[in-house]
Amino acid sequence: MNLIILQENSLSKTNKDRCSEGLLRFAFSNRPLSDVVINGLGRYWAPNDQKKEAVEYSRKIQPGVVFAIPQDWTVESDILANRQSKRSHSSEPLLIPYSGGVSIGPELMSRAGQEQTMGSWFVVSNGRYALKSNYTLLRKILDNIAADVVAVNLSPELLSEREKVRLTDKGAVAGLSRLYSDSAELALIPGGWPHYLFVRTAILEKTLVDGSMSLSFPALMKRCRSNGLTVKAVNVAGKALDLETESGLLRFCRTELTDTHGPSRRKQNTKTDFSDTKFVGQVFVGKNVHIEPGVVVVGPSVIGDDVVVKEGAVIHSSIIGPGISIPRNQLVQDCVVAEQQQDYKQPGCAKGKKSSYIYDRYSGHFLDISSPFRIWPRFSYVGCFKRIVDCTVAIMVLALFLPLMPFIALAIKLNSPGPVFYGDKRQGLHGRNFRCLKFRTMITGAAKIQEKLRVVSQVDGPQFKMTDDPRISTVGRFLRETYIDEIPQFFNVLLGQMSVVGPRPSPESENTLCPFWRDARLSVRPGVTGMWQVNRTRQAMKDFQEWIYYDTEYVRSLSLKTDLLICFQTTRKMIGSFINQF
Repeated sequence: MNLIILQENSLSKTNKDRCSEGLLRFAFSNRPLSDVVINGLGRYWAPNDQKKEAVEYSRKIQPGVVFAIPQDWTVESDILANRQSKRSHSSEPLLIPYSGGVSIGPELMSRAGQEQTMGSWFVVSNGRYALKSNYTLLRKILDNIAADVVAVNLSPELLSEREKVRLTDKGAVAGLSRLYSDSAELALIPGGWPHYLFVRTAILEKTLVDGSMSLSFPALMKRCRSNGLTVKAVNVAGKALDLETESGLLRFCRTELTDTHGPSRRKQNTKTDFSDTKFVGQVFVGKNVHIEPGVVVVGPSVIGDDVVVKEGAVIHSSIIGPGISIPRNQLVQDCVVAEQQQDYKQPGCAKGKKSSYIYDRYSGHFLDISSPFRIWPRFSYVGCFKRIVDCTVAIMVLALFLPLMPFIALAIKLNSPGPVFYGDKRQGLHGRNFRCLKFRTMITGAAKIQEKLRVVSQVDGPQFKMTDDPRISTVGRFLRETYIDEIPQFFNVLLGQMSVVGPRPSPESENTLCPFWRDARLSVRPGVTGMWQVNRTRQAMKDFQEWIYYDTEYVRSLSLKTDLLICFQTTRKMIGSFINQF
C-alpha cells in the first residue's frame, strides 16, 4: 500500500489568506479541483508512453492508497466522501486525519501486510509532489538493496537521453557520460522528507513511536538508527512536480485533465444551463456555478463551486477557486485564482505573481521560464519583429536568385549524378527537427565516406572539415566558395524553421556533445549566417571552441544592431569570396 502524507505549508503559520496557507490545502478544500488532485496522486504516473497500457499497469502496482491529511484541513471531495462512507477494501483512496504524527493503526498494519504492491515494502510518498518514476527500475533496486529503510529522491538528471558531468572536488570537469537508459545512484541521507520512503513491512513497527510515524524526518531517522535499522538513500531517474507552486499545480492538472483515461471531461450542475457558454477542451465545473452568456472557457481548466463568470470573460488553462467572481470581458490565463482579485492583468496566485511558464505556439507545449531556453517578450525584436524581417529578406533573396536556380540545377546534374538539393536533418528552435536544404555539393553517399575520413579531420569537436575533401564535386566547390549552395535555406526561413541570422544549424548528434551550450543555442532559430561564420579564425584545435563561444555570445547579445552587423560582414565576405574565384 502507499501512504501519501500531506504536510502543512510553513507559510500558513504567519499568513491567513487562502493562497499563502498552501496551494495543496487550497486544492483539497476546492471541489472539483480536489478530485482532480486526489485522482492523480492516488496512482503512479504512467510508466510508458502507451497511455492505455500504462494506466492498466499503474492500477496493478497501486491497488490501495491512504491519504494522511492535517486534522485542521477542510476537505471537499466526492472521491474521499464516497470512499469514507463505503470503507471498502478497494483501490480507492482512504483519508485519515492526523495531528502531531500519522497514526499507523491496526487497520493500516493489516493492509500493509496484505497489499504487497512493492514486494515486502511499505511505501510512504511525499504528498507535496506528483511523482513520475521508472517503476521497473525502482522495483529492481528494492529487490536487490540490503537495507531496512530506503529514502528515494527522483532526479531528472538520471533520465535516459541525458548527459551527466562528473566534477572533481575543485570543480573541474572529470568526465562526461551519455545516459542511454534510466539510471540510479547511491546518495547521502536527505535532511528532509524524500519523494519516497520505503520501509520493510516486517520492521514497520520499529519505525513508529506509540503507533505513530513522526512527521519530522530527522526524528524518524534517529528512531531507525536507535533500533539498529539499516538506512540507505538512492537517487532514481524520474520527475517531481511541486504542487505547492503555481506552475507545478497547473502543469499537474493539465496532465490529469488531458489524460484520456483520467477523470471525466466535465462536471456540471444539472440545474444550470451552459448552452450560451463555449467550452473548448477539458473543463471541470463545480456546483452552483453561474456563467453569463458570451463566456469562453478553454481547457484544461477547473472552476470551483459558487463561481460567477460575467459576460464576455475568457478563462484559459486556469484554476478558479470557490466563490470567485470574474469581471466582465476579463482574460484569466495560466494562473491559479485562490481569492478575489481586483487586477487580473498579471496572472498569479492571489497576489498577481506571473506564471512560471509560457505557451509555445510552434511546438504546442508549455515551456518553463526557468528552463535553460532563453525567453523574450512577445512584442520585442526577437519575439516578433525578427520574424517579419526574416520573411522580408528571404522573399527578396529568393526573388533575386530564382532566375538563376534552373542554371545552377543543370550544372549540378551535369557535373555529378544525384538530386539537385540535399536535405539534412538538423535541430531548430527548442530542439525541433527540420530538413535543412542546400544545393548538393558532394557526390552521393558522402555521409558514409565521411566516417572513413574522420581520422584526417582538420577541426576539433564533432564537426568535420578537411581542405581537399574528395567528396566535393567541381561545381560543388564553386557553390561552396561563393556561398550559393546555401540559398535554398531561405525556403527554411520562410517556413519558420530558420532565421537569416542565428547559430549554425547542427544535427542532434553534434548538439548532444555540448550539453551546457546546446540549450542556449536552441533558444533561437538557427541562421543562414551567424556570428561564428563571419568571425571564425580556423585556427588548429580552436574551431569547436570558437563555434560554441560565438553561438552562445550571439544568443546573449541578440539585437537588431547585432543582426545588421552580421549581415554587413556576411555580404562583404561573400563579395570577396566571389571575386577571388576569378
